[in-house]
Amino acid sequence: MAKRKRLTVPPLGGFAPTAAPETKSMIGPGLAPAPISRVTGEAAATAALREVAEELTSARSEGRLMLRLELDRIEEGWLVRDRLGIETEELASLMTSLATHGQRSPIEVADMGEGRFGLISGWRRVTALRRLLAETGEARFATVLAILRRPDTAAAAYVAMVEENEIRLGLSYFERARIAAKAVDAGVFATEKLALQQLYASASRAKRSKIGSFLGIYHVLDGALRFPSALPERLGLALARRLEEEAGFAARLVAALAAGAPDTAEAELQLIADQVAAEPAPETPEAGQGADRPVPDAARTPRPRSAAPASEVRPGLFLKGAARGELVLYGPAVDEAFRERLRDWLAAQA
Repeated sequence: MAKRKRLTVPPLGGFAPTAAPETKSMIGPGLAPAPISRVTGEAAATAALREVAEELTSARSEGRLMLRLELDRIEEGWLVRDRLGIETEELASLMTSLATHGQRSPIEVADMGEGRFGLISGWRRVTALRRLLAETGEARFATVLAILRRPDTAAAAYVAMVEENEIRLGLSYFERARIAAKAVDAGVFATEKLALQQLYASASRAKRSKIGSFLGIYHVLDGALRFPSALPERLGLALARRLEEEAGFAARLVAALAAGAPDTAEAELQLIADQVAAEPAPETPEAGQGADRPVPDAARTPRPRSAAPASEVRPGLFLKGAARGELVLYGPAVDEAFRERLRDWLAAQA
């Protein structure tokens, strides 16, 4: 078999091959690099910038990036606030801290779109900054440090607000009950029982039961009390029992509060304590039923206290089992129409 002869391609121009010239000798001073090098470098820079931008966007949306927002972009009424107010001394102390040390803890907001942000937590800080800005006019008080949150639902936003306040300072029992009722009114939760379970999921069952007792106080005395957040646990629970057990007590207490017009929390609490400790008013006999007879001592005896915690059988209607075979129904749903329907139903069961 014939051996193949290897063919070689002669160099251009027929000259003998020479060593390839060094690349750097072909690019003089001040000349631009080859186009492929420039394109590669620009692509790498663009990719790096895109990666940084994506990371910043991710950090912002996940609440890992602190924002500085103008106060006038914060919507404080986005949620019904759980705090009823802030005491003058407490506000002054917070303002002094902000003026001296600046804002140390960011507020939490939700993006409402169009440059507006709904306040989730940090109402006291926003209030103090607004006051400082109004009093001093200094630009450093015109903005607030904030972290962006993205709650999936309105319920999640309310839970975040309550949890933040519980951790930082704690809410009074009245404030806890009030925000549960307000959340139901806003349609965030279907029932007050569900509101208590979700807003105070980390609380013990006993604590949720106590907050439920303060719901009765809120429904009856909201607007009549001037310092409701000052109502302590023990007095509040005693008040809740008295409201449940004595039909006319609420009206007498409201009248006493209006007549006394206490101007301090201490005075209001003393008035409430006196009313709770007072003997129950005797029941007025109906006409023809011995109205001129003395009321027996048994009628002045308080009704037996409930033996079990109340449960919400439907929105606004609470059922509580009491001692001696009693059942107590109470709540805003117990109106005259409900009483008529209940009487008719009971009569039909006989």
